[in-house]
Amino acid sequence: MRQNTETAAEKEIRTVILGVAASDSHVVANHLIAHALRADGFEVVNLGACTSIAEFAEAHAEHPEAEAVIIGSLNGHAHADLQDLPAARAAGRLRCPVILGGNLSVGSYKGAADHERLYALGVDVVLADLDELSPALDELRTRSATAAPVAAS
Repeated sequence: MRQNTETAAEKEIRTVILGVAASDSHVVANHLIAHALRADGFEVVNLGACTSIAEFAEAHAEHPEAEAVIIGSLNGHAHADLQDLPAARAAGRLRCPVILGGNLSVGSYKGAADHERLYALGVDVVLADLDELSPALDELRTRSATAAPVAAS
């Protein structure tokens, strides 16, 4: 008889919420990202294309165990599509980290200012490559596990 030697941590299902920004209907990359995450052992709640911040917040309310919301944007309008993110964060409707990747601004020049505008909206991580996603999720998880708890007032 074969013994099961997996630890509780190895059996743990890690959940993420995935979608494409509100004005963006590009779904091929979304499906490839979902496939890659599932291959890495993640449970993926895939909201598909044209997903508003309100829909991401609703999905997070339904899946409070989700360790991140991952938003893709290929049309270059990420900043406009994420305008409701600060309000959702302030209202406590989107408490997990937000990761953003893709073509994040219009035009051929992509600079640090584009990323800074996104961080100012409340994006936690901006990625340039799909290969960075799983390591970024691991880093966020490590960071949250080692963060000191906030004292209640």
